[in-house]
Amino acid sequence: MDLQQFDYHLPPELIAQTPVEPRHASRLMVIDRRTGEISHHRFIEIIDYLQPGDILIANDSRVIPARLFGRKRSGGKVELLLLKAIDSLRWEALVGGKRVRPGTVIQLVINNEPSTNFEASVTLTIEADLGESRRLIRFDQPIEPLLEAVGHVPLPPYIHAPLADRERYQTVFSRIDGSTAAPTAGLHFTPEILLALRDKGVALDYVTLHIGLDTFKPVTVEQVEQHPIHREFAQLSAQTARRINETKLAGGRLVAVGTTAVRTLETAAWRSAGIMGSLKEAARLDPSFCPWQPVVAIEEETDLYIYPGYPFRVVEVMLTNFHLPKSTLLMLVSAFAGTELIRQAYQIALAEQYRFFSFGDAMLIL
Repeated sequence: MDLQQFDYHLPPELIAQTPVEPRHASRLMVIDRRTGEISHHRFIEIIDYLQPGDILIANDSRVIPARLFGRKRSGGKVELLLLKAIDSLRWEALVGGKRVRPGTVIQLVINNEPSTNFEASVTLTIEADLGESRRLIRFDQPIEPLLEAVGHVPLPPYIHAPLADRERYQTVFSRIDGSTAAPTAGLHFTPEILLALRDKGVALDYVTLHIGLDTFKPVTVEQVEQHPIHREFAQLSAQTARRINETKLAGGRLVAVGTTAVRTLETAAWRSAGIMGSLKEAARLDPSFCPWQPVVAIEEETDLYIYPGYPFRVVEVMLTNFHLPKSTLLMLVSAFAGTELIRQAYQIALAEQYRFFSFGDAMLIL
């Protein structure tokens, strides 16, 4: 499949730099896959499109303040972005700076002021070069308890405006630390909407998928099948799996809040079907249609790669934002709604000046 099918031109002024207030004041494009109808709303109107008996599944992962600043003994500046904890001291990280080689010792800068006592401050050592700007680093003490004090929110590279309130880059239901980017489809929800959905008879439950920065990385290979999909930690509890299966058997719809919830739920469906090991080629191994597949509890790093041709097993309705060109997220959405319908929707969104990306508007695909 040609990568150019997922490219489009986005004027920079349509990239949302700041969130709207209140959260549910964002716009909502509604797409009906059966009829091809596309309509325009405010996000608060999502209540009208969800039905009693549906179950809404959101990602409760919380963004950690994973952006750190430091100095080498020589005084050279270094910027770090923590990606994944290996253990209490070692992390995989993106490291920016000159000549940051294995063995380099870095002192963290706190409140823009490096300590005058290098040995008494928080330090880390570069242990291994993992390719490009990735490094394996080791702190001299567990860093996670210190992140709120020393770390900064790692906003996506296309957001240049400062964020006045850290919590505005968290969902209202975030609770489990681990992501380096927010599950942005969930940013539109407010307590008022969640209570209104509860009163309507829509159930709410959660999965956890910790998002890494690879989610923003454009695909560079010409044939999308050859892209090395990133792995992300995903968890779905036995209790949530049971509630999902009971909802489906009772005739309710499974509504996934964001592509991260989709990957988690579909991974759980493949595991229920008995598919073990890597899931990157799962859809190609068994492309047969199945009206629905039960889910099971999972706790793993998923490499499920969803692009057009993928047979969805469990997700019936998807809420998502507008995604980067040539991204795996745009491919996933195209797989769910159809490449041509999504291309048409994006052309309309551009013409109607929807706001794009993390702080942008939403799309509900029925």
